[in-house]
Amino acid sequence: MSRRLFIRILGELQQHDEFFVQRPDAIGAAGLFGIQKMTAALRMLAYGTPADSLDEYVKIGKSTADASLRAFCRGVVSIFKGEYLRSPTEADTTRLLHVAEQRGFPGMLGSLDCMHWQWDKCPTSYHGFFTGRSGKPTLILEAVASYDLWIWHAFFGMPGTFNDINVLNQSNLFDELCAGRAPPANFVVNGTQYDMGYYLADGIYPKWATLVQTISQPQGRKKKLFARMQEAYRKDVERAFGVLQSRFAIVRGPARFWNEEDLKYIMTTCVILHNMIIEDQRDHDETVDHEELLSSRPIAVSRDRTPDFVEFFRNNRRIQSSQTHHSLRNDLIEHLWTINGEED
Repeated sequence: MSRRLFIRILGELQQHDEFFVQRPDAIGAAGLFGIQKMTAALRMLAYGTPADSLDEYVKIGKSTADASLRAFCRGVVSIFKGEYLRSPTEADTTRLLHVAEQRGFPGMLGSLDCMHWQWDKCPTSYHGFFTGRSGKPTLILEAVASYDLWIWHAFFGMPGTFNDINVLNQSNLFDELCAGRAPPANFVVNGTQYDMGYYLADGIYPKWATLVQTISQPQGRKKKLFARMQEAYRKDVERAFGVLQSRFAIVRGPARFWNEEDLKYIMTTCVILHNMIIEDQRDHDETVDHEELLSSRPIAVSRDRTPDFVEFFRNNRRIQSSQTHHSLRNDLIEHLWTINGEED
């Protein structure tokens, strides 16, 4: 995290919560600086250190360090979630579609997968509910990441006994699309017009129009090329998980907090900070001519509320259409072979 980003977050927190403003204590002596409290919270997130080890470095007690972490996470989520965990806007969708077309997957909005976080302090009475195939209690993070490792969707808190399909059925990933408020992504693949973007996923996910999986045992050069490229680009979300865990060791090791709500705030905070760091480090020289792209390949955007439940269920059926799924995958196979077949 750069110094300017650190100072920006600190300034926003001080305006949002007086906890990060230096105040006199009960005897009138000056209390802790806001920068001390924020540093303590960031050290716990970045290095996974226990609260009682911060006194030597930050000169802050264990109880205050714990309070700082909770206040920091709640403040970051309250202030920055709307901007850094937003659904793709029209400009975002334009950029994602432009890059996806360059990579050979027109209409791709990112890749989808799940990550487990071990819950070391899970109450004994909850062990059966949260213990999955790993044999230890875990909480699941469902995420969508794009080529630049930006995490567009983060749904956290499902127990480790759930598989990826169960998590998908509980998450809000397609809520905006069902309600008619998501930007429809119009694109053409192999001469066929589509109006819904899709995510790359692994084989456990259902055969929906908005999910494209690999071919487990591809036969023929065309399908082998598609499987290789799909599996390569699907790793965007796995790389995002790796970077998230390397930046914030607290989500790499076992979670040592009792309260499930605290864990949700911690995970959400780490995702938000991850996106803020990506934005801060982004190379602004790599720009996309959005005006030219919009003029040549317009994207229809609708954010009006749709009160008609019939329309809601119609959109839901379109999302879960297996016929559209197979048609899209076949068109992608032909498209990839057309642009890369000779090189392969």
